[in-house]
Amino acid sequence: MTTRAEWAEIARKKAQEWLIPDVDPESRNEIERMLANDPGALTEAFYSDLEFGTGGLRGVMGVGTMRMNRYTVGMATQGLANYILKQAGLQESAVVIAHDSRLQSPEFARTAAEVLAANGIRVFLFAEMRPTPLLSFAVRNLKCRAGIVITASHNPKEYNGYKVYWEDGAQVLPPHDEGIIREVRAVKGIRDVKFGGGNKLIETPGPEVEEEYLKKLDGLIHDRSAILANRELPIVYTSIHGTGITLVPRALKTAGFTQIHVVPEQSVPDGRFPTVTSPNPEEREALAMGLQLCEQVRAELLLGNDPDADRVGIAVRNGQQEMVLLNGNQAGSLLVWYELYQWQKLGRLNGRQYIASTVVTSELFPAIAGYFGVPCYKTLTGFKYIAGVMREREGLETFIAGGEESYGYLAGDFVRDKDAVISSVKFAEIAAWCTSQGRSMWDLLMEIYTICGLYHDELVSITMKGIDGLENIRSLMEKLRSSPPDALAGSRIVRIADLKRGTVRDARTGEEKPLGLPLSNVLQFELEDGSRISARPSGTEPKIKFYFSFRDEFLGLQHYATQISVMHDRVTRARKELGVEAG
Repeated sequence: MTTRAEWAEIARKKAQEWLIPDVDPESRNEIERMLANDPGALTEAFYSDLEFGTGGLRGVMGVGTMRMNRYTVGMATQGLANYILKQAGLQESAVVIAHDSRLQSPEFARTAAEVLAANGIRVFLFAEMRPTPLLSFAVRNLKCRAGIVITASHNPKEYNGYKVYWEDGAQVLPPHDEGIIREVRAVKGIRDVKFGGGNKLIETPGPEVEEEYLKKLDGLIHDRSAILANRELPIVYTSIHGTGITLVPRALKTAGFTQIHVVPEQSVPDGRFPTVTSPNPEEREALAMGLQLCEQVRAELLLGNDPDADRVGIAVRNGQQEMVLLNGNQAGSLLVWYELYQWQKLGRLNGRQYIASTVVTSELFPAIAGYFGVPCYKTLTGFKYIAGVMREREGLETFIAGGEESYGYLAGDFVRDKDAVISSVKFAEIAAWCTSQGRSMWDLLMEIYTICGLYHDELVSITMKGIDGLENIRSLMEKLRSSPPDALAGSRIVRIADLKRGTVRDARTGEEKPLGLPLSNVLQFELEDGSRISARPSGTEPKIKFYFSFRDEFLGLQHYATQISVMHDRVTRARKELGVEAG
């Protein structure tokens, strides 16, 4: 194992390699400051290279090989350009680029565009920030070889990122992700990057891209009469200082809704995210202002997006007329149920449709699919794997809807990533439809529980930053693999799925079978009572995540609070048994 002193020496050598005229004076001054006075910061900034993973880059902004900056973005883009040119040639190559509202996002997007253009590749660069799902749509609409979006999704303000999409509009999957990674690693330094000289190849996409996107979104609406009858349904929306403000209010108005109340303090794009600790719609604090506005206007629905508008958090009124936040599994289940119900009602289910979810998403998704008689395909964590199923099944089966527990959902197949613009409109349609039926979205969720069972899902994330954090996460996962518990939360473990090995083992007999999924660093413990607990390091943040999923027969609304309390207590017990105390 590499010692701290060895990491420090590696960092010192890498930092000195950046003291060249190709690096701007401000960055060189910061490197010299760290070399002289801040060895700890130098080590964290330079001990390795910011890993270009299967989805691209993500990291804290700043100077260094482990940071998001002009030079790490440039090296990643040079590697991507090299891969594109080996795959296709100049005559067939074009790339579309979008960015979110984060600090330096416009600059990073421009850097990527200039590097591609300097390599002779045509570029469509959105002039202003736009949602990630629009980028996914634009890749195919503009017939591009690839796409790039500069975003760190819902991470804190210190972060930025770089996601790569391929010609199907989805984030890159094998073999392209592996090929791009090899080419990025082959770029050995800043001097290998062509940073300028091709601006004539950069152009701005026309407004027809957005118009076509909104036209296709409008085609997803099932019950226009319900929207017309309830067009004045009060809806509160917050973009949390992000890109959603450019499309979501417009899409809701196009659908027919007239009472859209935008949270004013959070409507201005700002990469500092001044009104929240983190711009994450999974967290109640990020939606606090939206909840306050809901009470002022007596809204029935709250919609909140992350900065690049691929995730949406929602709140609805419960039986006591209180606004309650739904978690990602609950909201996604409402969307999947509604889509399947409408397809069935219209006589469109003929055995060639499906939904999709991930291995850490609630088992309520396949339970709903089973009720409507359609398959639910499970993938690895990350919406790009759902998009991969969409590509594989295209022409054979029709994708209706899908989602993952991390507040990302999709209906329809013209976008190949989770889409908060589409999802926001669909949730508003569901609210209008429920109102026309004389009930609420909360009532619909209780109906789903009555039919499919009560599912309680909780996510616990533990942040472990820096070199020591990476080692702690690795050690914790290894301990769970080598010495798994016999029982959790009062129920025996009957099966252990190790996606890193690609096997599932019967805990009672020891028999192992292949899982049939790509390899991934995920462990799942299936309990005798049907509950499931999963552990995985995050692919985008310095965190390890634990997913707790418990099921029971729904005993009725009068017992709902008690049942949820009991299952929450089981989560608490399992956390203690796993040593997962900090949230």
